[in-house]
Amino acid sequence: MTLKEKIENGQTFIGIELGSTRIKAVLTDDGYSPIASGSADWENRFENGFWTYSLDDIHNGIRSCFAELSKKTSEKYGAKLSSAKAMGISAMMHGYMAFDKNGRLLVPFRTWRCTTTGRAASELTELLGFNIPQRWSIAHLYQAILDNEEHIHETAYISTLAGYIHYLLTGKRIVGIGEASGIFPVNGKDYDEKMLAKTEELFRSHGFDRPLREILPEAADAGTMCSFLTEDGAKFLDAGGDLKAGIPLCPPEGDAGTGMTATCSVRAGTGNISAGTSVFAMPVLEKPLDGVYPEIDVVTTPDGAPVAMVHCNNCCSEIDVWVKLFGEFAELSGHPMDRSELYELLYTNAMNGSPDCGGITAYNFLSGEPVVGIGSGRPMYFRTPDSAAGLANFFRAQLYSTVAALKMGMDILLEKERISIDGLTAHGGLFKVKNAAQQVLADALEIPISVMETAGEGGAWGMALLAAYMTDGGGASLADWLDGSVFAKNEKMTLLPKKSGAEGFKKFMERYKAGLAAEKALEGVEDHA
Repeated sequence: MTLKEKIENGQTFIGIELGSTRIKAVLTDDGYSPIASGSADWENRFENGFWTYSLDDIHNGIRSCFAELSKKTSEKYGAKLSSAKAMGISAMMHGYMAFDKNGRLLVPFRTWRCTTTGRAASELTELLGFNIPQRWSIAHLYQAILDNEEHIHETAYISTLAGYIHYLLTGKRIVGIGEASGIFPVNGKDYDEKMLAKTEELFRSHGFDRPLREILPEAADAGTMCSFLTEDGAKFLDAGGDLKAGIPLCPPEGDAGTGMTATCSVRAGTGNISAGTSVFAMPVLEKPLDGVYPEIDVVTTPDGAPVAMVHCNNCCSEIDVWVKLFGEFAELSGHPMDRSELYELLYTNAMNGSPDCGGITAYNFLSGEPVVGIGSGRPMYFRTPDSAAGLANFFRAQLYSTVAALKMGMDILLEKERISIDGLTAHGGLFKVKNAAQQVLADALEIPISVMETAGEGGAWGMALLAAYMTDGGGASLADWLDGSVFAKNEKMTLLPKKSGAEGFKKFMERYKAGLAAEKALEGVEDHA
């Protein structure tokens, strides 16, 4: 059967992921290899103290992305994208969307990037003996209760962005267990009952008496077939009218779960690092952590295995600003350069810099960074008077800054918890230039870092794989199915840490930690974003 026939006969899989700066859709064949993709760019905005996207942004963005996927499929294969064997929706993890009983959004979407729930997160962590990060949905809900926000009295249920889109397409308020683990603590395949009871009692003391089971979306394990594309859902997603109802949808997942899946990192002892607007490392645990740390989330794989997540709000956004600035200079000089060429040139040249960046230190905090105790971000750099202030050193410092906060969180796992990590698999935009950020990360963590040949496909492909697992898993575990059916022939390139790089990064981190006091002092500077 040709690819055209497979597309026309619905023997393909669709994955869509709403990332922080780009919405991407991937179509795979029945062998799970990507055969077409579509995307749409978008950007969050800072309004009334919250990082957000409007409903128009969300609706128009996902429709535009799917329209491009349909167009490219038609152009490439001469086939209309009218059906699929299965599909799935993913989005940036965490955040808060509150709805009334009629499905009306009560306040603008509050994203993972918001650092406005400090009191709520702290009190819940103390109550439950379990780290509740500021970006988790339950922290947003509790903070709104503490602040007696008007919308709380009308709130019928809350959701994440992935859960919301899944509801629009299927009418079902369901999320995957991995996504659920960033809403409220889970135990196995569902929310933790004892923690639910404690939290409900706390909420009642503040006048909120709705059962949390009614407020939170239902949790479902990977492989569960529980939802189907409705007529209204098909019309919402595909303005062209070609898409037909009835396609099975797997439980929606966050970008953490799709990153694990896309890097074949769901088995205990494996792990991955995803680096884009944010950066997070996710080693899959062989045993529970001994301690509770504000820097470490405990979430799960899409099939419920415990994962220690070090999540940092800031990664590539500030370095992207510098690349754009150098692009402006190139244009002014009469020698304009393509953006991808700029990244290649600047990243590659950065690796010619001194391992300690020649005395230059950078901070990439466009938003708050709880892992290092920064509540409100201010990008900053400093250098010692005798520093070697060349371009390579400056840009190497910018690369170091993308993973410096991550290093501080990972040190807890490696030094305090003494977890064993043979290596980590990385994916995301930071690693598009070969042998640059990948080597920096290996040196920083002193761990081998691998990048797969499919690293560029990202979370949308991971979501398509989860959709395929739902229909084609055949009773195998997710780890066994990925190993045997998807990644058996997938090649990867591994870089080992270099002694000079590791020593240089340690010197950078000494300056980085010392300078955090200055970064902290800038929190009081008025934000005009």
